[in-house]
Parts: sequence; structure tokens; C-alpha cells
Amino acid sequence: MQHEDTDLAADLLRGIPRIAKFLGTTERQAYYLAERRLIPAYKRGKIWEARRSTLRRHTEQLEAGNV
Repeated sequence: MQHEDTDLAADLLRGIPRIAKFLGTTERQAYYLAERRLIPAYKRGKIWEARRSTLRRHTEQLEAGNV
């Protein structure tokens, strides 16, 4: 198991606008993906959040055809 010493605050994307910018999509597309659980994102209260590292891993798995 690989141990990553990643600062959670630096890894966290808070809000659909930041998630969309990271993904290179529109906010509407990011919201659609999050609502349908097509990306690893979650809601804390009313705010969508995702981790950069988790989104990167998810994208790598999609590219490899493992999802």
C-alpha cells in the first residue's frame, strides 16, 4: 500500500465550480456527473466536494478501461 503524505486541505476541491475547473468541464456537466455518481464526489451539507487525488485516480482508471 502506497502512503501519500498529502495535505487534505490542498487536495480538497470544494464546490462544483472548482470541481468543474479541475475536470475541464462546465459546472453543469460537473454537477451532472456528481449527482449521478459518475465521478467520486460527495456532498457535505449542501456543498459538493471531491479530492484532486481521487479524481486523478478515477480518470486514470477510465483511461485504462478499468471502470
